[in-house]
Amino acid sequence: MGTITLSVPRIRGGKFTTELFSRYQRSEQALILAMMEMVVNGVSTRKVSQVTEELCGTEFSKSTVSDLCKRLDPIVTAWNNRSLADSLFPFVLVDAMYLKVREDGRVRSRGIMIAIGVNTEGYREVLGLMLGDTESEASWSEFFSSLKGRGLRGVDLITSDDHGGLVRAVRQQLQGVTWQRCQTHFTRNVLEASPKALKDEIHGRLRSILDAPDTGTARLLLKQTLAAYEDKAGKAMGVLESGFDDATAVLMLPERYRNK
Repeated sequence: MGTITLSVPRIRGGKFTTELFSRYQRSEQALILAMMEMVVNGVSTRKVSQVTEELCGTEFSKSTVSDLCKRLDPIVTAWNNRSLADSLFPFVLVDAMYLKVREDGRVRSRGIMIAIGVNTEGYREVLGLMLGDTESEASWSEFFSSLKGRGLRGVDLITSDDHGGLVRAVRQQLQGVTWQRCQTHFTRNVLEASPKALKDEIHGRLRSILDAPDTGTARLLLKQTLAAYEDKAGKAMGVLESGFDDATAVLMLPERYRNK
């Protein structure tokens, strides 16, 4: 790859235009999209510039790469503001992720709130995301309010980590919706409190509890686990017992939701 200078034939006074180069413009667009994708996936604009120069023999400045990526802004904004009213999402998962963001010439770690919905056919869809203080109840409330404003409806269960501000925002903005503590985070919390020698045993017991077919069976397994390990792993059993109801809330809903 590299740069080729071509002479384009013209007819004096005529309207002839060649279609020869149109096919190659698609290749140029593919390169631009690849550059955008590199930046989206965390590659710095400086490294993108170096890679394209190495591959193509043509220099793309950091500012050029940055300007190209700005084309994504209206696309992302339109997607993040799209209507959600055409589908029901009975099951919603919310979480936060942290990314490096360049603001005012400085790179900072910023939290992004993200919501994923499961529709009535069991398909997952990212509903939206928002930059904000992930420790703040106000930020989560604003996020949930924006989702409702875009038409989010039909929610029966929402699952998240056991974060106080987030849970309070769920109860305020999504009243009547069952809150489910994220079982992945819950399992991690229990195992972190478990003695190393017992982690595998306790993990197996916990998996049986969370996979129980109904609340009654889950409570029976909980009782058996507490009796077997409260002397040997008291701290872990405290975490398990205190979080049991929130981590098994899904068992109160119809069975069709449990494997979504």
